[in-house]
Amino acid sequence: MIQDDDVLAAIGNVGTPTATVTIPIYNEYKTLLYGAFTGAGVLRKSPPDRYVINYRASYVQETAAMVDGLLEAGVLPEEIAFFTQNDSFGDAGYNGAAQALTAHGVDNIAALAHGRFTRGTRNIHQGLATILEAPVTPRAIIIVGTYGPAADFIREAKNDLPDAVFLNVSFVGSQALMDELGDLAEGVIITQVVPPLDADLPAVEAYRAALDAHASGSEPDFISLEGYLAAKLFVEGVKAAGANPDRDAIVDGLLGLGSVDIGLEEPVSLGPNDHQASDAVWPTIIANGRFESVEWASLLP
Repeated sequence: MIQDDDVLAAIGNVGTPTATVTIPIYNEYKTLLYGAFTGAGVLRKSPPDRYVINYRASYVQETAAMVDGLLEAGVLPEEIAFFTQNDSFGDAGYNGAAQALTAHGVDNIAALAHGRFTRGTRNIHQGLATILEAPVTPRAIIIVGTYGPAADFIREAKNDLPDAVFLNVSFVGSQALMDELGDLAEGVIITQVVPPLDADLPAVEAYRAALDAHASGSEPDFISLEGYLAAKLFVEGVKAAGANPDRDAIVDGLLGLGSVDIGLEEPVSLGPNDHQASDAVWPTIIANGRFESVEWASLLP
């Protein structure tokens, strides 16, 4: 597509494994990959790749919010377990949580229970068995996967660990996970990289209006809100790139924005050494069929 269709930029591409294999192509052809739907570190190198610019917070930041919150809630580090997809996506989430635990002085992270499952499957039983065999019964399980296997795992695990807390990164697909689990979704935590869907913010109100205008009948969800906000910022970069911009002009336009108010509580920012616009994470918990803010201090008895 880059060669044959004179592509100026790719926006909103999905997934970590796909980014891993395509980033070298974007770099080779000096073409922007912007706002990818993944929080993996492969898109967040230091110094950053010129042609990779992110909108969302990273998996490191999402899992750090989980770890910080669980410890605040009184969960001991050895009571935390992991269930992750066996690929670069799962590794990104697990490594982010490990970094957060290390920052809290935990040095036996490899001893924590870690079940895995194969990408593209819903074969969760071996990973679940690994977690159930843990010497310390887990009180919290951090899940890094898509909604199908995540739902299967939570459904099965609740039979043996009825009091455990299950936490998911944003990529899981919040609404899909809740729909898949039904009543069993109650109490499941999902970190979000965009504000609440009913937030009293100009950007969220504009998103809801746009959804009504262009996708009548569609319900708001966190994934389409992320796409809207990422595109809203991208438009500012295109404006800054001038008339008839080429591939490099669009990159320069975005990286020259600095701090920008796109209608959120805090400005987002981009620069030559800052290729991630937003660092914000909003932990949510499913309660009575709604996504509510997590109160970590009162999460567990």
